[in-house]
Amino acid sequence: MTVRLQTEGRVSEGTLLEIADVKTHFRTERGLVRAVDGVTFSLERGKALGIVGESGSGKTVLSRTIMGLLPSTAVLSGSVRFAGQEILGLDARQMRHLWGSEMSMVFQNPMVSLNPLMKIGKQIIEPLQIHLGMDKTNAVATAERLLRDVRIPEPEKRLGQFPHELSGGMRQRVMIAIALACGPTLLFADEPTTALDVTVQAQILELIGEQRKDRNMSVILVTHDLGVVAGHTDEIAVMYGGRLVEKAPTRELFANMKMPYTKSLMRSIPKLEDPSHTRLLTIPGRPPDLVNPPKGCRFAPRCAYAREKCVQHEPPLIVSDTSSEHFYACWYPVGSPEFEERDVEIMTNVGVGGSA
Repeated sequence: MTVRLQTEGRVSEGTLLEIADVKTHFRTERGLVRAVDGVTFSLERGKALGIVGESGSGKTVLSRTIMGLLPSTAVLSGSVRFAGQEILGLDARQMRHLWGSEMSMVFQNPMVSLNPLMKIGKQIIEPLQIHLGMDKTNAVATAERLLRDVRIPEPEKRLGQFPHELSGGMRQRVMIAIALACGPTLLFADEPTTALDVTVQAQILELIGEQRKDRNMSVILVTHDLGVVAGHTDEIAVMYGGRLVEKAPTRELFANMKMPYTKSLMRSIPKLEDPSHTRLLTIPGRPPDLVNPPKGCRFAPRCAYAREKCVQHEPPLIVSDTSSEHFYACWYPVGSPEFEERDVEIMTNVGVGGSA
């Protein structure tokens, strides 16, 4: 049976964000690009949600849709309710009272997001003065505290430095400090550890997690890497081709993943126990054309487990037999006889093709 990922009617007191059948399309010369194509989910206050998928899956566009950071070519429909207020389609002037004070974003590349000609201190202090009305003395003291909170040593000194004088990890910490400056209730982190070494990645993710708990803040962590969200989220939503294809509590997803696409993402992660130079399993082909998406399951052309039904008919989101909070969209899910039969063949031939 087909089920909704949320209940209709009044938003519960614990629900901060409620997304209902959101579509974000873009006008192009080729036609409408269906970047986000009917996504529904909700997020509780203080919880962390990981949105996972390859480049082009729609995860970043979805987060920018919620934030209201889209170009004029965007065509929107559906509903985005933040703390009970409908915000989808509000213009920049109407959204300004939410930015910073209610929701903020840590972008992927701090060198692009930070103003290279402006000192770090000014970039933190200005939002405090504009959004919270602080005088300069209080704003400077708050900026120092924020840098200390994100574990930047010698915060007084850093306030007087420019972005290029800091390391990549330090710049990302500054971005987090700016995002946290006005005390948002929802923080978006869009690929926050890209281009950072593994040790710094772990530190940044732990830092975001600590700040979430200290501030009772909700977090949406956007990434292509299931390994990143494994220990840092309460729930995971997997996107493919603009659609939500699987959503579950984090532990449940890793224990009982149902979507072959999710399984393929998992197999592409390096494992500590694997010998050096072990060939990673890749997903063959490329993401679907979102101007003319496939007729059936959008993953079918790349799925080693696809059958005729997958090509002809799009699967609905259904509830898993292992958890009432676990939803997936697949005709032949992981664990089904059809999947297991084909999986044995694939794993037997892994040494030949190196793909799945």
